[in-house]
Amino acid sequence: MRWAPKGYRLTAGHCCHDESNHSQAWPHMKKAVTPIRSRQSQSVAPALGFEATGNRRVYLLGNPDKQQAGAVLDEVKLFASSRCTVVGADLDHDGCAAAASKPDRIVVLGGDGTLIGIARSLGEHQVPLIGVNVGKLGFLAEFSLEELKRHFDRALTDDTLISRRTVLQISVQRDGAVKEKSLAINDCVIQAGPPFRIINLGISINGEHLTDVGGDGLICCTPSGSTAHNLSAGGPIMQPDVDAIILTPLNPHSLTHKPLVVDRESVIDIVASTVNEGTTAIIDGQVSYALQPGDRVRVQRFSSDFLLVRNPQHAKWHNLVTKLHWGQSPTYE
Repeated sequence: MRWAPKGYRLTAGHCCHDESNHSQAWPHMKKAVTPIRSRQSQSVAPALGFEATGNRRVYLLGNPDKQQAGAVLDEVKLFASSRCTVVGADLDHDGCAAAASKPDRIVVLGGDGTLIGIARSLGEHQVPLIGVNVGKLGFLAEFSLEELKRHFDRALTDDTLISRRTVLQISVQRDGAVKEKSLAINDCVIQAGPPFRIINLGISINGEHLTDVGGDGLICCTPSGSTAHNLSAGGPIMQPDVDAIILTPLNPHSLTHKPLVVDRESVIDIVASTVNEGTTAIIDGQVSYALQPGDRVRVQRFSSDFLLVRNPQHAKWHNLVTKLHWGQSPTYE
């Protein structure tokens, strides 16, 4: 057990001295102590673990396709301007201009799709995103407008609220050359497409052939994406900060092809052995690439993580239980 002498308190691993008592005591501890502020100054000082918001830089982005996003953007800008430096406010799906202004946080006004698209556009210049739900589900966009105002200072300054999540880099290779590239926050889904005949995919991990699977396709997803298409396909639900990639076959014509979880440092190659005219690789449900026979889809971890600010009002499993109703018991009448 750690202790402090009278007139001192422990904080952030050091012993802090109250200057009103024993100002000459414990001279050997002088370098390890900081004075305790008065009660009045403590009431306006930030709590341990985060700092005052005045010097924080914030960029506001709203989904231009959401009818109410403009009004919400104006309201948040007015509120935030008195608490931090608002370096920009736009209705845009692209976060590049926001990242260029070097903000400490980007507040995203929209739904989960808006948040995912902006995170993907940031590329290697990831900035912690605060998602304010003006969409439907709000699984990743955890804050309501009222919750944002209530927890604004802490969301801006408390880095312990930042959830670091795996991002995938997807490349489509044809005849040995990279034809398309994209990042995936949630998933890369290869779907059979019209005329909806069975397709065959060869899967290798780290250069070693794993299996050939025939069916309607394959999902490669991050733990963040485990509650998206993967969930509907019967794949495992994973805690978002787990270091893993999930492979879930879509309706495999086999009794033995089950979902597989691999290390996130794995390099996964998927060769389109037999495909349809409409077979497509779909990224986060937002970007799509048509596949031809012999195309190779490479899935690997991207160098930067997706940074999402959690709502301090919610427990870690809050959204899974309250929004997806996981573990809900049957209703007996």
